[in-house]
Amino acid sequence: MNVSDTCSNSTSIQDYQHQIYAVFYTLILIPGLIGNVLALWIFYAYVKETKKAVIFMINLAIADLLQVLSLPLRVYYYLNNSWPFGKAACMICFYLKYVNMYASIYFLACISLRRCRLIFKPLSCDIMKGQDRRWCFVGWFVVCVGCLPFPLLRQSERNPQCCFAELPMMQLKKELGVSLLAVAEMTGFLLPLAIVITCTWLTTASLREKTCLLHDTGEKHKALKMVLSCACVFMICFVPYHITFPLDFLTKSNFNMSATFKNAVLHVHPITLCLASLNCCLDPVMYYFTTDEFKRRLSRTELQESFQLHQRIFCPTNPEVTFKPNR
Repeated sequence: MNVSDTCSNSTSIQDYQHQIYAVFYTLILIPGLIGNVLALWIFYAYVKETKKAVIFMINLAIADLLQVLSLPLRVYYYLNNSWPFGKAACMICFYLKYVNMYASIYFLACISLRRCRLIFKPLSCDIMKGQDRRWCFVGWFVVCVGCLPFPLLRQSERNPQCCFAELPMMQLKKELGVSLLAVAEMTGFLLPLAIVITCTWLTTASLREKTCLLHDTGEKHKALKMVLSCACVFMICFVPYHITFPLDFLTKSNFNMSATFKNAVLHVHPITLCLASLNCCLDPVMYYFTTDEFKRRLSRTELQESFQLHQRIFCPTNPEVTFKPNR
């Protein structure tokens, strides 16, 4: 039995969505994997050398990498229209998608706030660095708990081949559904967006202040580049999704809507969901253009030195070369 016979979406819309997801997730899989593995390798060595927001970048790269690692299962499902991995794996994969997305939103806001605060209170960097790990722990906990409604609001499907967004929504009272949407949009999107925009505005305003120190001006330009990059990722990846997200939720909850409007939402929402996944490729690009250490580590000279060092460590010594002590 084909999954399209029993899943909630109509055949034509489902085929359209499967094609969009399969193509897009395949395209971002390899770049996202390579970019975030490189980011973790570079930031791990960089974390003890800097006072900037590297702890948050490491956690952002972890969130992106976890999302990338779940993509092969999604691509398999959308290409084959079947899910042979069991209900538990489906719900975990479905849940992790939203955990990783909202963790990315959280850490982008933290990076912006950290870089902005460093401009106005540069001497407190050691204190902030100690707080960063605690804020990362709090962020992961809040995001993991806050994303539990995504799988819990899905009903069990008789057909075990159904998975992800094609699992039917539980029927909710209108007041409860609207309340859940409002909380999700406020805490998961609007609040972080306000932080990113405010940090961008404050950093831009700080450049207008007259200073005789070229170092201060250079640091402000670097900070502005970072917060602007965070804002761009936010606008490209998460703003479109959070415009269509409440509409998609109401559509799948069978609220009273015209058939034309429902059809439009079901066609647009998959595109915005793909854009939300694009951040796993855009974040490594942001690291490269905003972090000097990232550029330096990826330079040809640095890569050659690193490769030679690994050869000395892991390759056996040439047996023909013997050590002759000086006499």
